This record gives sequence, structure tokens and C-alpha cells, in this order.
Amino acid sequence: MTTRTDRDRLTGLIGPDAARRRLAEWQQAATGLSERGVCVHAMLLRFRSLPSVNLAYGVAAGDRTLAQVAARLTEFADRHCPADHLLARIGGGNFLLAVHAAMGREQWQGLAEQIALIMAEPIADAGGGTVRLWPRIALLRSPADVAPDLILGRLANTLDRASEQPARRLLWADGVMALAEPLARQLEADLLPALDRNEIEVLFQPQYSSADRRLVGAEALARWRHPELGRLGAIDLFAIAERADHVAPLSRHLARMALATAARWPDHLRLSLNVTADELAASDFTQRLQLALAEGGFPPARLTLEITEQSLVSDLEASATQLRELARSGVRIALDDFGAGFCNFLYLKLLPIHYLKLDRSMVEGIVDDARDLAVLRGIVAMARALDLVVVAEGIETEAQRAAVAAEGCAIWQGFLGAPPLTGADLAALALR
Repeated sequence: MTTRTDRDRLTGLIGPDAARRRLAEWQQAATGLSERGVCVHAMLLRFRSLPSVNLAYGVAAGDRTLAQVAARLTEFADRHCPADHLLARIGGGNFLLAVHAAMGREQWQGLAEQIALIMAEPIADAGGGTVRLWPRIALLRSPADVAPDLILGRLANTLDRASEQPARRLLWADGVMALAEPLARQLEADLLPALDRNEIEVLFQPQYSSADRRLVGAEALARWRHPELGRLGAIDLFAIAERADHVAPLSRHLARMALATAARWPDHLRLSLNVTADELAASDFTQRLQLALAEGGFPPARLTLEITEQSLVSDLEASATQLRELARSGVRIALDDFGAGFCNFLYLKLLPIHYLKLDRSMVEGIVDDARDLAVLRGIVAMARALDLVVVAEGIETEAQRAAVAAEGCAIWQGFLGAPPLTGADLAALALR
């Protein structure tokens, strides 16, 4: 419940403490994996020029400007956002807008772009002058059971880093986790005991055939259900592990769990495992993986290893040698996140690649943007010439699924099919 004292005096919006409580209510109410596509969609708007308004026109004019910013945001949120939303002033020139609903990444960015345009309209009566504000906006989509401090921390950190990209006004809070240093250090200390307590779990993102929508496999994804902070995804988890130099034990733990689980699936289902740079750089990686396959009772021919550019750049020749040996044993290799980086074609020449896995950015605009569709067609044509199977990830709408199927992507995955599932739930899905 929000009281009068929870409201910001200048804007009438709730403050940071009330916003955290509201986010925590969403976290506690989250039913987890059964809510298809329902997440917290959050954006943090930062108006860095507000202090200059105070200097130019006086503090009273700056306060009136803040109030007008809040009024514009309130009108927009009430008109365009789902009913279950919050709008808060986090402090200074920082405003948080968050919704708890099923929504696509592209849709959330579209709302942010509209807000940016509205905020850029002149604000008159600022002490006799006119003010133009150009906010920077950080965007995030997060599972509903993630702790508020993680959501707010990542958004704030993204805007803190925005000075490195002065031309960009909208930034997605993707990538390395943003946490205050004391909390990050505590998570480092929590990681190894979490492995012993089985707090680190493996979920599986289903993959479907484009030809008949048949379930053909799943990608293993790491999740840490922290007792205090809620769910931490794979990006955050491995960022913590890298800081603590625990990548190797974490990777081995996840591989053993995934292989043991997948060994109980129907024989036609494949398992995809992500490979980190640390793993691929280890001279005994091939031997350890083959041992894990034998111990887990999982056939090499049903395993796909997903590698990214980042995991290859340190020593391409050594990586190629290890991957060729694994390919000879039946393991398939996928070049993951294709299109997100530099797309080094040397990888396609030197490595035993069987699959190209398109980054979600390669499929987001294909329904409405002719240029995006042309790029997709070019990639698929190249893959066909190289006898590679194309996998599209991040499929969230039926229109996207139909488009990638029509253009020749053989496999797809995304929330349209199902959210990440437990191993037992995936086996049940296969039977259905």
C-alpha cells in the first residue's frame, strides 16, 4: 500500500522505496515458468540536463520542469501501458517506468521511443524560458521473480556506461550484471556453496522444427535461484563466476546436470550446451566432455555445442582442433549469436560448423522491415550453400515464426513455443 509519505513532493510520483516494494510484490506473485512471456518490463529515464535548468532559470523553474516531466510520463503510462504498471521518481532526474505483463522486446522498445519523442517536446514557462530535455533511456526485460535491486542496478549501470556511447539515446541493459561492489563480492562468496546446495539449476528452452512444429530438442540454460535476490540468469551467473574464477567448476556442474537429465528424454530430442571461452581454451576440454557424456549416458550424436565469437577469439587454431575432434565423435557444432558481433567468416571456413544460430536481433524486425528480411534471406542463402542448418532464436510472435519458416530457417525457439522448462516438464511436453 502506498501512503502520502511515499510520494515525491515535487512530482507526486512514488519514490524509490515504494517502487522496490511494488517490484517485490510482483516478484512474490510470480508463478514462474507457467506464465508464458510475463515479465517485468522496465525502463529508467535519466535527464542529465536538469541541473543546467536550475542554473539557467532558478531552482523554482527546475522544480516546475520536473513536475511537467512527471505529468507527461503519467499521461503516457496511463494511456499506453498495461494497468499493472508503476511510475516512480528514483531521485534527481531519474524516472522508472515498469510494467508486469506479457510483451515483446520490440514492443517495449517502441514505447520507449515514443516516450523519448514526447519528452523532447519543448517545455515552456521555465522561469520565462523554454527547456528541451533529451533523456537517455535504459531498457530491460526480466523474469518477474528477479529481485528489485537487480533490476534497478542493471538499469542504472547501463546509463552510467552510456557516456561511452554518446550517440545512443536508448540502450538495452543486456550483458554483464550491474551490481554494487559489496553485493557483487557477496555473490562471489555465495557461488560455490550454492553449487553444493543445488541452488544452481538447469532449465531447457524447447526448440521446434519449422516444417511441422515438432519438438526436436532444447538448449540448456543456467539459473541461480538465490535465496535473497531471486532468479539470476546465465549472463549474471557466469559474470559472477568469472569474477570469482569459478567458471570451470560451474560449467562442469551444469554440463553434468544437463546431460544426466537429457539422457532420460525420448531418443529423438537433441541437447544444446553453451561453451564458454574458459572451457574451450582448456587443453583437456575434449577429454572432459567425452567423459561427461559417458558418465551421463548421453550419445554424442544427440549433443550440440553452441559457441560464440567471444569463446573463439583467444586461440582460433586450438579451438578448431578441439572442435574437430568432437565433431568426429558425432557431436554437432553451432555458431551461436550469429549477427550480434562481427560475424567473422573465417570461423565458417576453419571450424566444423553444422548450425548457424541467429541472434534475436536478426529476426526482430523481419515482419515489418524489408531490409531486415533481406539480411535474413542473405544469411540463409549463405548457410544453404555451406550445407548449414539455420536456427532462429527469440521467436515471440506467430508472424515471426511464419517468416523464418518461409525463409528456410529449419529450427526455431522462443517464448512463442514455451518458456524455459525443467527437464521433467520438457519430457512431458515431448510426450504431448
